[in-house]
Amino acid sequence: MSQPIWFVKLVQRLFPYRFALAGLTRMPIVGRITDRLLFEGDDIIYLPQDRVIPVNQALDRPDEMVLPSQVVEYFIEKASFHWIMNFCICRDSMKCQDYPIDLGCLFLGEAARGINPQLGRPVTKAEALEHARRCQEAGLVHLIGRNKLDTVWLGVGPGDRLLTICNCCPCCCLWRVLPYIAPQIGTKTARMPGVTVTVTDQCVGCGTCTEGVCFVDAIHLVNGRAVRSDECRGCGRCVDVCPEQAIEITIADDQFVEETIARLSPLVDVS
Repeated sequence: MSQPIWFVKLVQRLFPYRFALAGLTRMPIVGRITDRLLFEGDDIIYLPQDRVIPVNQALDRPDEMVLPSQVVEYFIEKASFHWIMNFCICRDSMKCQDYPIDLGCLFLGEAARGINPQLGRPVTKAEALEHARRCQEAGLVHLIGRNKLDTVWLGVGPGDRLLTICNCCPCCCLWRVLPYIAPQIGTKTARMPGVTVTVTDQCVGCGTCTEGVCFVDAIHLVNGRAVRSDECRGCGRCVDVCPEQAIEITIADDQFVEETIARLSPLVDVS
């Protein structure tokens, strides 16, 4: 049974306190309970923005680029049911001024049929593809995977019939809690297979990449130079904003799209 609107509004009221709530999960008992209730079975992957992928890498055929967005397109094409939220609950809760609030999550699979109709609408495959394109053009970053939290706040199920495609901005994204949340929960949100982000010697220490750009606060200035930590999820936002083009993203495995699809497919049946 779908969640009533009052419950969704309650979630929105609590959203600004997400960092404090995430911190509580570092208490062992709270962390175990939260993991089981809200994150059990999850696997969510950040997809780098297409525009930061080097043009001379990850070629499938000489005339065609292999891009992270093709993971989204694959599941949209395969899905039997597509649902678009009328708004992004994260940006709406935080009154976001930098990115469109109306570009909400895209849910795929039979479980999405149970979402409260006041929150969004079923769409065609073509409309879903167009929605994904608009999100990319707006500079939003796709997160895709199985997310139990969505089945809870939406009141739908089963979890293996709901694929979440979030379209996230760095200022309001729920997953900014990753530096604060219990590690056993945080590791369920990962970078795309084969993706590496590197700060090169061209870095002049301007600090642009550290100013609210990274979703997980994984890049900082150390001795006048940007340094990336292992917490990096490879979204490519820092690559996109660097005025010196001093940050590079590389993909070591030219099968990164296929591997991501193979990783997510057993978790959620969208057909």
